[in-house]
Amino acid sequence: MSEYPAHLVTDVVLKDGSTVRVRPARPDDAVRVEDYLIGLSPETRRLRFWTQAIDVRTLAAQVVDVDHDRHLTLLALTGGDEGTVIGGSQYVRVDGDRAEFSVSVTDAYQGRGLGSILLGLTAQAAAERGIRTLVAEVLPENHRMIDVLRRSGFPVQIRATPGALEVEFPVTLTDEALEHFERREAQAAVAAVRTFLEPRAVAVIGASRDPSSIGGQLFRNLLLAGFAGAVYPVNPNATVVQGVPAYASILDVPGEVDVAFITVPAPLVGDVARECGMKGVRGVVVISAGFGETGGDGPKRQAQLLEICRAHGMRLIGPNCMGIVNTDPEIRLNGTFATVYPPPGRVGFLSQSGALGLAVMRYATELGLGLSSFISVGNRADISATDLIAYWSEDERTDVILLYIESIGDPRRFGHLAREVGRRKPIVVVKSGRSAAGARAAASHTGALLAASDVTVDALFRQSGVIRTDTLEQMFDVATLLANQPAPAGDRVAIVTNAGGLGILCADTCEANGLVVAPLSEATQARLRRFLPPEAAVGNPVDMIASAGAEDYERAIRTVGEDPDVDAMIVIYIPPQTFRAPEIARGIVRGIQQLEGRIPVVTTFMSTHGLPEELQAAETRIPSYPFPEQAALALARAAEYGRWRARPAGSRPRFPDLRPDEAAAIIAEGLAEGAGWLAEERVERLLACYGIPTVRAERAATPEEAGAAAARVGRRVALKAVGPGIVHKTDLGAVAPGLSGATEVEAAARAMTERLAALGLRPAGFLVQEMVEGGVEMLVGVAHDPLFGPVVACSAGGTAAELVRDVAVRLAPLTDTDAIEMIRSLKTFPLLDGYRGAPKADVAALEEIVLRVRELVEAHAEIAEMDCNPVMVLPSGAVVVDARVRLTEVAPRAPIAAIG
Repeated sequence: MSEYPAHLVTDVVLKDGSTVRVRPARPDDAVRVEDYLIGLSPETRRLRFWTQAIDVRTLAAQVVDVDHDRHLTLLALTGGDEGTVIGGSQYVRVDGDRAEFSVSVTDAYQGRGLGSILLGLTAQAAAERGIRTLVAEVLPENHRMIDVLRRSGFPVQIRATPGALEVEFPVTLTDEALEHFERREAQAAVAAVRTFLEPRAVAVIGASRDPSSIGGQLFRNLLLAGFAGAVYPVNPNATVVQGVPAYASILDVPGEVDVAFITVPAPLVGDVARECGMKGVRGVVVISAGFGETGGDGPKRQAQLLEICRAHGMRLIGPNCMGIVNTDPEIRLNGTFATVYPPPGRVGFLSQSGALGLAVMRYATELGLGLSSFISVGNRADISATDLIAYWSEDERTDVILLYIESIGDPRRFGHLAREVGRRKPIVVVKSGRSAAGARAAASHTGALLAASDVTVDALFRQSGVIRTDTLEQMFDVATLLANQPAPAGDRVAIVTNAGGLGILCADTCEANGLVVAPLSEATQARLRRFLPPEAAVGNPVDMIASAGAEDYERAIRTVGEDPDVDAMIVIYIPPQTFRAPEIARGIVRGIQQLEGRIPVVTTFMSTHGLPEELQAAETRIPSYPFPEQAALALARAAEYGRWRARPAGSRPRFPDLRPDEAAAIIAEGLAEGAGWLAEERVERLLACYGIPTVRAERAATPEEAGAAAARVGRRVALKAVGPGIVHKTDLGAVAPGLSGATEVEAAARAMTERLAALGLRPAGFLVQEMVEGGVEMLVGVAHDPLFGPVVACSAGGTAAELVRDVAVRLAPLTDTDAIEMIRSLKTFPLLDGYRGAPKADVAALEEIVLRVRELVEAHAEIAEMDCNPVMVLPSGAVVVDARVRLTEVAPRAPIAAIG
């Protein structure tokens, strides 16, 4: 029997948000499987086994008689590893790369997505063991199974035969199959979060008679907010808590409980959570601290808590969190110990920090920025930011999503979902940790260029349309804008002010952050001159001077806003006479309202008395900021988001000439000799498998052979030494370009050998390459991040790549739009675009190399680092001159549908 495949043990989420353990079967599972088979309804038994009469004991023995290679069985259980079997799947190999498969689910769990999950996990496990195709025979009336197959995303072929349907599909996880599982995960996440934010009954375990304690304050907040459901206090030392009858245990509560808030000391949380599971509670919010955020027993205690929740199918928020809020008037859930309750609004907010969450709730309330819901996830042991994004994407009361996060558990899932949701709702994030303190040592140019801990996060957010701000204040500035105004359709901003100095400050900030403050059209300037005094400036900024009144503001805003070349407007007012402020505010409001939302308008109202009521009124929906720089920064972030949303979503081009199996064999050859840098001959073959063009070259073992090769390769050649330890060739003097003729090449090879010998290096041979001249040197590379996966980089190439540090980074998977944008975002892009009269380089050819490199590294996780440097981009075509690939052994891929 093969070794037990422990990496296939996983927890998965069903459509209703509950969890189930899936693991490979063991011989000691026979009795569990017998009980499962006995519990199946006659109809389910007939559809699965083609008869209602089965020999339970014999069949169960066959199911668990596995070797995990020829025969693998996966069991789905509630109650943890030793719990109750509720479903299963298996494959049995019938020949070299084909296997028969089967799936069944107990009646109570049918229709909850478990069959699809088991199908996908079985296909993934089969693929790991060299099986290419799964086959089965299904009764024609087994419509549920046929539907699972049709909706799986696998390219299923079904053929009718007398009395049966023959099913066949390849086990490779296609993009369609992955999309199916990602969509199913998102639906399950929505259901899980809905459990917490839309409960019918809640309990507070640790509810206290002391309203100043955490348990007392949380219970009091639930009562004061007017929660629409039942609230049960649980306290073994009290019969009444704050006027409400209390219960000694959650098991004593007479009715059903959807969510339990736990505030007891950390050592008691595990037992309390276990009782919640026995009660049938669907979700627990653990306020208590003393878990993964601490040393000692904390991390172990957190792992045990999560295991208890998994065993009972419960979901968990926290531990070490502040709680949750839903301001929906139909629910009014305030399950926090905060002293403020935010007003209802259109913004969903998540905080990974509990203390920060308290401050943020207070700040939002002061700003008048209403929240739809608030979640403090604390240690994020289970429910994550990605789950909340999925929920808010479907929540009709949420227009803007705010996140304060310290880490991202599953970047690929986060990015995929954020990219989809961001097309409809803006996501604004503050993520701590921008420093390079966590930079890793890297041997390649690409690794060095990416050796900053936050580069990958920026790339993830950029590709996903996430608006990243540096501070919480900026986050709320952007949220205030996007919750009340549309995102700008372009970068062109007009500034209307009564103080020229403030207008200049605002314009400088706009230009420094990617906005364009261009002169207004002659027609608009002429219209402004008709009613503004001669001293006014009407170019842009429009300085109406200090005497400007309410009517001037109203007419100027309307006039400028009607200019088709203006995408957004900033209106600034500094009161020379404070008593005029309310009148001016009314004029500003009238002017903005007359634009009817054609463009976003933000204001800066600098007054010692704060904002006039006219600008604070909810119905006006006009964002206002204390200083013009704040307004400009918020608008710049919103404009960047508007550009992302307006761009084409992009697609993944298909290259029919790829040879992934041959590439896998080359990688296996390299790994057989040990992880590390792949031999250059193999690198060239590997690139050829993915259609990545390389220069004409020959290999030679001696200086004499190198000279002879030069005569065959070309008129001018480059000579390179190859061998162990010869990595950065230029630094080692292991490259000599621009050589001509056999004599010159042979002499250069001898000199190179002596130079390397002095450094303790001995070349294994030489590479004689045709010189490629007249192009632009670029770098295309990859560094594999253990959390984010392949990180693709493009930059100026050659020996100065790290010195220039002009690099664009994207995460796989890349679309054609990503490739185009990353190349055009480089400061050195003008070199490709005909700088100072030079011929334009073939940028499309460079884009194709980027996309082919993406295909290579996505298909082969063993590639830890890769450099194509330089890539010579010519007026027609592009070619890789030098390339290096470092390999590493990788663990099996995590199971699909696993909880991230």
